[in-house]
Amino acid sequence: MHPKFFNSGWIFAICALGISSTWAQAPSAYPAKPIRLVVPFAAGGPADVVAREMGQVLGKELGQSLIIENQGGGAGVLAFNTVVRAPADGYTLLFAAAGNIVVQPLLQVKRVDVLTQLAPIGLVTTSPHVLVVTGKLPIQSVKELIDYAKANPGKLNFGSAGVGGLAHLGVELLKYTANIDITHVPYKGTSQVTSDLAGGQVQALFSSMPSLQGMIEKKMITPIGITSASNSSSMKGLPIISKAGVPGFEYTTWYGIFSTIGTPQPVIEKINSALVKTGADKAFRDRLEAQGVDLSISSPKELADLTRKETGQWEKIIREAKIELN
Repeated sequence: MHPKFFNSGWIFAICALGISSTWAQAPSAYPAKPIRLVVPFAAGGPADVVAREMGQVLGKELGQSLIIENQGGGAGVLAFNTVVRAPADGYTLLFAAAGNIVVQPLLQVKRVDVLTQLAPIGLVTTSPHVLVVTGKLPIQSVKELIDYAKANPGKLNFGSAGVGGLAHLGVELLKYTANIDITHVPYKGTSQVTSDLAGGQVQALFSSMPSLQGMIEKKMITPIGITSASNSSSMKGLPIISKAGVPGFEYTTWYGIFSTIGTPQPVIEKINSALVKTGADKAFRDRLEAQGVDLSISSPKELADLTRKETGQWEKIIREAKIELN
């Protein structure tokens, strides 16, 4: 049977872990051994690159190695289960994206609050999506794109890497906020949709800068805006969409660290304190910004608040667009 988010067996297991957390040593001794960092994406992708960069710097601050364990596929279910079922001792952490923590739970038949199952430790990075259009269209700005969509209702095709992903929700948010009729065309991955964007089979796309930069440099696709502010030099000069003709349109993609529910507060605080110190590492910050990613370290509470806020935002869009996973 394919694993599902949030089934009743999970809840029982979580309660048991919360009650009977076992420790090989006192929390004050943490960490006394290497820490496993579970990444719900395949090796080599943008999330994996950021996780490995962060893991090296954070491990140095904690005085222990962070061992990256890639568990891609299944919309993050496998990785999520691994951390939920782990001992609540801070030695198994989840390096999750907004899509894993906010969006995927909203697309399940039975919803449960993620924050009853995972303990937030801290936000690590934020980054906007870039809005790009095919070079086959003479569109150079957000306003021109909106005007084109209004003049050609239903004919502007927006690609995405799949139904229910953050890029898909970005399309639906733009449709709702700008009051335009555009068509979503889902693909099974980023490489094919960017290839078809360059060829003109789809006309527009929201995606992360690293997946787009090569084609932008070759002028096969044209960047016309970003979904939120960024310090990255790779996005310098690109207008924020909310200030370029679509007021109220804004979202980011982000990565954060979570632990098993029931992890002792002193351990959470120790990891967060080390995470905050990574923010002072200029070389680390510069490496991320070169990839279109901003270091945005937060407290556990701030990550919890962000999760709740975005859950409300995307729940509305998913309901309005009637998005369902088959």
